[in-house]
Amino acid sequence: MNQDSLYYFEQAPIRKAVAHFAVPMILGTSMSVIYSILNAYFLGTLHNTAMLTALALTLPLFALIMAFGHLIGMGSGTFISRLLGEHQYDEVRHVSSFAFYSSLIIGIIVMLIGLLNVDHIVQLLGATTTSLHFTKQYIIVMLLGAPFVALFFTLENIVRSEGAAITSMMGMILSVIVNIMLDVLVIFVFHWDVIGVATATVISNIIASLFYMYYIHSKSEFLTISYKWFKISKTIVTNVFKIGVPVFIMSIFLGAMALILNLFLANYGNEAIAAYGISSRILQFPEFILLGLCEGIVPLIAFSFTANKLRMKQTITFTIRMMVTCAFIFGIIVFFTSNTLISFFTTDSTLIEMGSYILHVTFLSLFVTGLTTLFIGIFQATAQGTAAFVMSIIQGVTLIPTLFIAQHYFGFHGVVWSLFIAEFISFLVGATMLYLLRHQLQPDLDSLLQK
Repeated sequence: MNQDSLYYFEQAPIRKAVAHFAVPMILGTSMSVIYSILNAYFLGTLHNTAMLTALALTLPLFALIMAFGHLIGMGSGTFISRLLGEHQYDEVRHVSSFAFYSSLIIGIIVMLIGLLNVDHIVQLLGATTTSLHFTKQYIIVMLLGAPFVALFFTLENIVRSEGAAITSMMGMILSVIVNIMLDVLVIFVFHWDVIGVATATVISNIIASLFYMYYIHSKSEFLTISYKWFKISKTIVTNVFKIGVPVFIMSIFLGAMALILNLFLANYGNEAIAAYGISSRILQFPEFILLGLCEGIVPLIAFSFTANKLRMKQTITFTIRMMVTCAFIFGIIVFFTSNTLISFFTTDSTLIEMGSYILHVTFLSLFVTGLTTLFIGIFQATAQGTAAFVMSIIQGVTLIPTLFIAQHYFGFHGVVWSLFIAEFISFLVGATMLYLLRHQLQPDLDSLLQK
């Protein structure tokens, strides 16, 4: 870790340090969304609905592989940041080497199991007769690249964990740029269609992983991917998985929650699903700012937890203030321009009215989700594995009973508001656990919670 990284961890003014960690995270994830939109656009130029359907159906598989990468990456990353705060540099090398090789091994296991059961996976994802062939093609290529996709998300996390937030962002943006360039090449020049799109995704992750590997090997003072530092110990495994497993579970639940919500909205027609889809796209911009802010500062909180707890408190306080400010600004925009925003996507007056209503409600859900994500980030950064696990479960299981109860009594309005209700329950659970753990986290945290 170079002196610039140490500066942002230890000496930079809080607002400057938060910006250093959060802004690259926001920009990097925003580029990923741009890629996903362009990916569908390029494939859409072939005017083959079955191909677009295959692309949509395979998203859960990509999300699963990504979740495995975050399982190792987030668990290792927060542990690395805490170790850096304690100046245990040799242990950092052991953990980073463990993260590198274990993510590859998990990726290989996913690849082998997936290839042996590819037909079952295709059916499970819901492929129809028309989309089955293309879905299977995409899945096979994606499974072959699973070790590198998992590795990419692991390396992105551990690079950011040592303070190299800009380098982490550069790797994410590199992946997106390469992917877009390859999409154009494989679709318009080689005419590889779905196989080409999947291949482009895998290759872009490989190139970005090589970029991170080069950085770790040549620029990082403490991270390593050398096998000689690889070590499996109870301390490493416990600290990595007690944070990584809740992250993995939460990723799986969030994907399932979106599917379940769509099933309930389907009872009120395609307009309801379309309106929710439009509002979700509009909220992506404030979503990346709020969630990027929360997730980006996790390494800073983890480092400060072991090195300077007063600085940790100041970081959390400043982040909450920034979230409230951003939410207030975006709230005004959404409240006064919702109809205009929805009209960019449709001219149907019924859909505009329904979409505007859903947009107002889902924005409230987004703000509460941001606070919940901050709580989870604090638990992850401070090695509160049990609390992080409880939050991952609460977020996943609260929505289903809420949907049934709310729909029974309030119909469509109940379904729309159920997401906010479920997130608010998660927020209350997180706030309660943070209060109960205040003395373990920081003796002065009482004053923070009273603000």
